[in-house]
Amino acid sequence: MITKCLFPAAGYGTRFLPATKAMPKEMLPILTKPLIQYGVEEAAEAGCSIMATITGRGKRAITDHFDISYELEHQIKDTSKEDMLKEIRKLIATCTFTYTRQNEMKGLGDAIYKGKSLVGESDPFAVILADDLCVNTKGDGVLTQMVKLYKKYKCSIVAIMEVPKKDVHKYGVISGREIEKNIFMVDDMVEKPDNDKAPSNLAIIGRYILTPDIFDIIKDTKPGKNGEIQITDALLTLAKKGMVIGYKYEGKRFDCGSVDGYVEATNYFYNLSK
Repeated sequence: MITKCLFPAAGYGTRFLPATKAMPKEMLPILTKPLIQYGVEEAAEAGCSIMATITGRGKRAITDHFDISYELEHQIKDTSKEDMLKEIRKLIATCTFTYTRQNEMKGLGDAIYKGKSLVGESDPFAVILADDLCVNTKGDGVLTQMVKLYKKYKCSIVAIMEVPKKDVHKYGVISGREIEKNIFMVDDMVEKPDNDKAPSNLAIIGRYILTPDIFDIIKDTKPGKNGEIQITDALLTLAKKGMVIGYKYEGKRFDCGSVDGYVEATNYFYNLSK
């Protein structure tokens, strides 16, 4: 049922300057694979075949990565290095990649709204923020877990994790009642609240399943925190109708939008590869 995944990737990645001056932060490698490829692989595992990306100026490397490089293919043909392209070749062969631009940085809600022309207005779709790198070595990927949950509840879903109270100001935060183990019916959502005003320590990470009615809600959502259109504010409208679930997923998440998280992910995947 979920065949389309949206990748908001228009941000500047200023925390990684000067590396991101000319290279998209989504193309920063964890070992030999860029962040966005990990996200696309997670989406493909969950059953998505249409990968829709919201890009911006200076993001051509993302488009080129998910395309055939004839010169490179020719140079490494019949060599031991050819096997290093096996995973990306499979994605290119089995997925459709579409793109549009977010011309101004107006927030995640606006970026998702820009994706309406790519994912359509009638079907539910997934959203992955590539700099939130998720892995589950003991079973299904995070998005696969959420797709299975959608089949049961048929409503918007946000992936959540517990964070220290001192860090809640960095996230969208939810509150709600637990209806099953690790599954919460959301009744409140706040974008980056003050630490002493957060409704809980359950923070939203970069994995969503959204129903198509979100587009009309985003359209009517006023700018919120930092003057941006926040997806958290739009989802609150659905939450008040009992139509949003928070899912405490199984697996690990690395905040690769920060240098500390990026280094942690690199070390983790290096040790995993041994």
